[in-house]
Amino acid sequence: MTRTPETVNLAVVQMHMTSQLEDNLARAEAHVRDAARQGANVVLLPELFENLYFCQVEREDYFGLAHPLDDHPFVGRFQNLAQELGVVLPLSYFERAGQAHYNSLVCIDADGAILGNYRKTHIPDGPGYEEKYYFNPGETGFKVWPTRFGRVGVGICWDQWYPETARAMMLMGADFLLYPTAIGSEPAEVETPNNHQMWQRAMVGHAVSNSAYVGSSNRIGTEQVGDLEQTYYGHSFISDYTGEIVAEFGETQEGPLLHTLDLAEARKFRAGMGFFRDRRPELYGVLMTTDGVTKRG
Repeated sequence: MTRTPETVNLAVVQMHMTSQLEDNLARAEAHVRDAARQGANVVLLPELFENLYFCQVEREDYFGLAHPLDDHPFVGRFQNLAQELGVVLPLSYFERAGQAHYNSLVCIDADGAILGNYRKTHIPDGPGYEEKYYFNPGETGFKVWPTRFGRVGVGICWDQWYPETARAMMLMGADFLLYPTAIGSEPAEVETPNNHQMWQRAMVGHAVSNSAYVGSSNRIGTEQVGDLEQTYYGHSFISDYTGEIVAEFGETQEGPLLHTLDLAEARKFRAGMGFFRDRRPELYGVLMTTDGVTKRG
């Protein structure tokens, strides 16, 4: 059984992407190496960092970017990198499985072993974020992996807006929560555009209500896909277990953002707050419905 360390050095990577796979992979690897040189134990790259965020538009050609996990064109490269540097890498990728396509993430342990695969649960569908065209809803359920550097729970982008995601992973024993992301500006027709403060507050709420560290990595830069253009607003950050943002990038900074997580203090604080002691799961049946009506026998 993996013993949770007292402290963990977390790095969330903020970076720009191009349409060239090798360019993105080389830059991502350089950022991981930089993070490791600075002492990082766990390094989180952004969502779908292998290419531009193609989900701005609906084009059949982009299905060609997906690959099966077995014999994947770059997952093995990052397995070798994780083993070489002794770091944990939760790695986002576009997965093809049979006739299905998923927005997925593999958790690579510090010895290069793949601990498991997570398929994004919540799939958005709106202007500039046409993910339902590309991705089947994930059926893996939420995942928490016992890595060399603690029990890691990871959701993917739209998952970060759902308190159920965070609470489920904490109930499964996560020591901290991570969210790789691709988010920024939205088309003009969107009536209530998002902003980085709203995005951060959603995850900071998870930190507060679960007394847990939360980290999120985002992309930066302006990307042109087809006739559409989006500017990603960065602001990758790490929040502590009280909801205080303890590390944050701005809109243009690129590289790894590091902070030391005191997991021992977080566990003590979490127990003292009593959120998990005072839960009443027998009364939460309404959460198992879509219309708010609890089924009665």
